[in-house]
Amino acid sequence: MELEVTDIAIKELLRRQKQDSDLQFIRLGVTGGGCAGFEYVFKDAVLPTKEDTVLDYGKFSFVVDQLSQPYLNGMTLDYVTEGLNEYFKFMNPNEVSACGCGVSVQFENK
Repeated sequence: MELEVTDIAIKELLRRQKQDSDLQFIRLGVTGGGCAGFEYVFKDAVLPTKEDTVLDYGKFSFVVDQLSQPYLNGMTLDYVTEGLNEYFKFMNPNEVSACGCGVSVQFENK
């Protein structure tokens, strides 16, 4: 599985890790929901299971379940500031559409 993380996203994760020493694993994935069909998952301080793929980035690792892997393969995780809002952004070439509010996305059948 291939996942890219921008320098600014890594910097933000390391900043958060200084505040919370338990932040070693971050779960990335997709789950059913929203008006477009899927929502992204981003959870701090989780432990991987034996079915997960763990992607090591030095001081922290991303954990991805098997069902999410085809949807996230080739994705870039970024950290953006838009006005007063700051958040992690999934830039995913596998998306075919997103809902108007930006919460949920749709993928080609995998």
